[in-house]
Amino acid sequence: MIDYYRVAGPLIRLLPAEAAHNLSIAILKTGLVPPQPRQDDPALKITLWGREFPNPVGLAAGYDKNAEVPDALLTQGFGFVEIGTVTPRPQPGNPKPRLVRLLEDKAVINRMGFNNDGLERAAGRLAGRRRAGIVGANLGKNKTTEDAAADYEAGVRSLGPLADYLVINVSSPNTPGLRALQGKGPLEELVGRTRRALLALPAPPPLLLKIAPDLTDDDKRDIADVALASGLDGLIVTNTTIARPDGVLSAKRSEAGGLSGPPLFEPSTAVLRDMYRLTGGRLPLVGVGGITTGADAYAKIRAGASLVQVYTALIYHGTAQVTRIKRDLARLLRRDGFQHLCDAVGADSAVTR
Repeated sequence: MIDYYRVAGPLIRLLPAEAAHNLSIAILKTGLVPPQPRQDDPALKITLWGREFPNPVGLAAGYDKNAEVPDALLTQGFGFVEIGTVTPRPQPGNPKPRLVRLLEDKAVINRMGFNNDGLERAAGRLAGRRRAGIVGANLGKNKTTEDAAADYEAGVRSLGPLADYLVINVSSPNTPGLRALQGKGPLEELVGRTRRALLALPAPPPLLLKIAPDLTDDDKRDIADVALASGLDGLIVTNTTIARPDGVLSAKRSEAGGLSGPPLFEPSTAVLRDMYRLTGGRLPLVGVGGITTGADAYAKIRAGASLVQVYTALIYHGTAQVTRIKRDLARLLRRDGFQHLCDAVGADSAVTR
C-alpha cells in the first residue's frame, strides 16, 4: 500500500484548510497520484439499485464539489464517489475563512455554504468522463431561491442522465432555511416534485435523501414515513452537526458551522440505528459521520448501513486510509462469521428483513 501522506500530510496541513483542500484537487488533476490497490476482498462486494459496488466505502459529498476529479478519486480505492453539492446557479458560498480544523479532535467545522460552479459546468465534466465506476451527485438549492423544489427539479434534469444516483440534500446547516425542508409537509412536496422530474427521464437513477443528525424523534418518524410512502430509494445518514458533543477538546469548538469527524460518530450512528428501525430495514441506508477505521465502518453496517462514506478522516490520514478501512472491515466480517457484507447489515438491530 502506497502512503505518501505520512510525509506530505503534515506539510499540507501547514496551509489554511481550504487552501489545502484546493491543492489536493489540483494534485489529483495532474493524474500523477499513484493508485491504491484495486483488488477488493470479495466479501465487501454489494449490489444495490441494480449497481454492483466493489466495496462499500465511498467518498462523501463536499470534497469534489464540482465533479473535477471523480475518476482520479476512484483510483484511490473507493467503491463509489459522490460529487457536489451542486446548485443550479454558481454561487460563491459564505465568506472565508469557512473551513476550520480541530486538530486535537481530528475533526473539522465547515460553513462553506454550497460554494460551487453550478449545474452546467458539473454536467459538462460528468459527461466527459471516460472511466468506469459509480459516481453519485448531491443536489442542493441556491441560497436565494424561494421555490426550493424547482432547484432540485433542475438538478435532476441536468445530472440525472449522468449520475449513478442522485441525492436530495436538505440537511446542510450552512444554507438558511434548508433544514426546515425536512419537516413532513415541506418534505412530502419536495420529494414528490423531485421524483416526478426524475421519472420523466428515460432511465431514472436511484434517488436518495441526506438527513441531519440534529433531529427529534418526531422528525425521524416523519422522515421515515415520507421516505417509505414517496418511493425514495435510500437515505444518507447523516450530514454534519450543529451540536458540539461532550468531549470535543479544541478551543475552536465554538466556531460556527457543521462539525464532522470522530465527535460525530456516536450521534450519527444513533440516528442511523433509529432510521433502520423506523424503515423496517426496507430502505438502503448510507452511513456517514466520524468513520476513521474499519471498526467504525463495521459499526455503521451492523447498525443498518449497506454503504458507508468517509471524508474528514482523509484530511488527517490521506486516501491510504480507505485501504486500511477495507482491510479491517473484511477481517471483522470474517471474525464474526459473515461471508458477505450484506449478511451483516443491521445485525445489531431487532428488525427482521
